[in-house]
Amino acid sequence: MKIDEAGIRRRTRIHIKFTEHARLAMRDDNLTTFNVVESLKDFEIIEGYPDAKPFSSCLLLCWLKDRKPLHVVCALPEHVDMLIIVTVYIPSKEEWLNYRRRKI
Repeated sequence: MKIDEAGIRRRTRIHIKFTEHARLAMRDDNLTTFNVVESLKDFEIIEGYPDAKPFSSCLLLCWLKDRKPLHVVCALPEHVDMLIIVTVYIPSKEEWLNYRRRKI
């Protein structure tokens, strides 16, 4: 399945589902559902995982209202217009270059 920004934006307007793992990660970083949904208005795809199972997925770089970066891993079921938030986390400068590329 092709992953593109337009498809993700469309799904955010239809239905977003948060996994239990995502909810726990949000709690660890003091993030609310509202914070994450709002951050999805300003994102870019930084990694794609088209062969991930059970659904194609990708890593998004999003921006919170206070301009802090947020990484969101989301899955896109093929036959359902829904975005599944798999996990979220605030990326560290030690592991990420400009929050977009993993440091080796």
